[in-house]
Amino acid sequence: MNARRNALVILVVGIVLIGGIAGTFTIGGFRINFTPSYNLGLWQIVALDRDVRAGDRIFICPPDGEAVSLALERHYLPRGLCASGSGPLIKTVEATAGQSVEIGGEVIIDGHPLHSSRVLKADSEGRPMPVYAGGTIPEGEVFLHSEFVGSYDSRYFGPLPSNGILGLAREILTFSP
Repeated sequence: MNARRNALVILVVGIVLIGGIAGTFTIGGFRINFTPSYNLGLWQIVALDRDVRAGDRIFICPPDGEAVSLALERHYLPRGLCASGSGPLIKTVEATAGQSVEIGGEVIIDGHPLHSSRVLKADSEGRPMPVYAGGTIPEGEVFLHSEFVGSYDSRYFGPLPSNGILGLAREILTFSP
């Protein structure tokens, strides 16, 4: 009987600890990044108390739609708590409303090539990649990018609504593999 009671106590303590850690992560805006788009490890969502601008590294929830469905099906994005069913993305804002984006072999923003923006025709498994047609970024949207060559970003799904921005992405304890 004591062994059963001890096991129950250990189980309850474990659940409380895990719940407490999860609560701390949620309340403190902490996230663990397991994707290669940015350094692996612990990140924090920091409130954005100004308009978003090019160069901001952000957490954003992508909206539900074809791009997210494809990303979840192909495992480009993890499942998570965003309304679309994915986890939040960490990306850098490269263009905002009114800026011009051209997509060819690379991304060109307002006539300037974007560093490390080669556009892939197929993913690592040889499946064709959708490619954003380019154009002027509409009001209330942002064009996102990661320098990781295999990143699933606006090169493929286009700009995202800025109302999905959760905040700035701040590295806490990360490493680059």
